[in-house]
Amino acid sequence: MSKTRPVILISAHTEREGSEFPDAAISLSQRYSDAIYAAGGLPLVLPCTRDQGIVREAVRHSAGILLSGGEDVRPELYGADLPPDVATTVVPADGDRDLFELILIDELFRQRRPLLAICRGQQILNVALGGSLIADLPLQRPGGIAHNRQPERFQAVHEVMPEPGTLLAQLADNASFGVNSTHHQAVDRVAPALRVAARSADGVIEALEAQPGLEVLPYLLSVQFHPERLRDRQPIHAKIFDSFLRACAAR
Repeated sequence: MSKTRPVILISAHTEREGSEFPDAAISLSQRYSDAIYAAGGLPLVLPCTRDQGIVREAVRHSAGILLSGGEDVRPELYGADLPPDVATTVVPADGDRDLFELILIDELFRQRRPLLAICRGQQILNVALGGSLIADLPLQRPGGIAHNRQPERFQAVHEVMPEPGTLLAQLADNASFGVNSTHHQAVDRVAPALRVAARSADGVIEALEAQPGLEVLPYLLSVQFHPERLRDRQPIHAKIFDSFLRACAAR
């Protein structure tokens, strides 16, 4: 008899118009579900919804949650009063995605589900827990690494160094490793419940984990890069999904 795959709930982006009809549509790169399936999970995509009951039921039926990447988090959610030149660079997500993911984060903490957050997922997680964001790296942190390199999204374009004693350092054998980079925003003030798990050479926060001693979730790892795009090229990126699924399967 085959082993039952743990169900992994993946948050999705909403587009104003889909390809079939000019209606609101779900949008999500298939690489997320491919990575979950390859690591032993059964992906389940949840559309944006304001209905807390639906979110609560979806989380209840899931063994773990993956917060996916996407557009920018609205600055008002982290109390940012941005200069006009910075404000114009912000491209908020369509529809109810910010609210949906805040509800989802609240519920997954309430039900204590393992969490993996990727790119925007790291940013909305940090905001949900009381942290803030750099709204635009080139304008607010000039002179650093070029982090928004969309054409090279399937390539490692710079190194990150895990912080000693973190889960990410353990997965990477305490060594730096290459990551892709497709973001112009980043974590600024880290939420009290979280700690930095990795940085790039210019100091940008590339990963977060739970503070030591705070057993807020069975598993919590967020990354600013996209391991689902590099998992078949570098072992560390596949290890991230493998470790997440082990935690989910242990439930």
